[in-house]
Amino acid sequence: MNCANCSLLKLDLPRLGARLRDGARLMIGQGDYDAYAAHRRARHPAEAVMSREQYFFERQTRRFGEGGAFRCC
Repeated sequence: MNCANCSLLKLDLPRLGARLRDGARLMIGQGDYDAYAAHRRARHPAEAVMSREQYFFERQTRRFGEGGAFRCC
């Protein structure tokens, strides 16, 4: 949407901030817990949903391995 006064594109700063935050989390291997939980409840209702702490630990383990040592793949 364009601004009627100055014809500049209006920025939705809260939405932009949220998208930047989500992108940064994905780059470091931390997905969105709320999206994960919603997906699990919608697509896999018979299965348990990890707690936020379990989710964070699982993502860390996936990225760095069991011992916490860095791995690239």
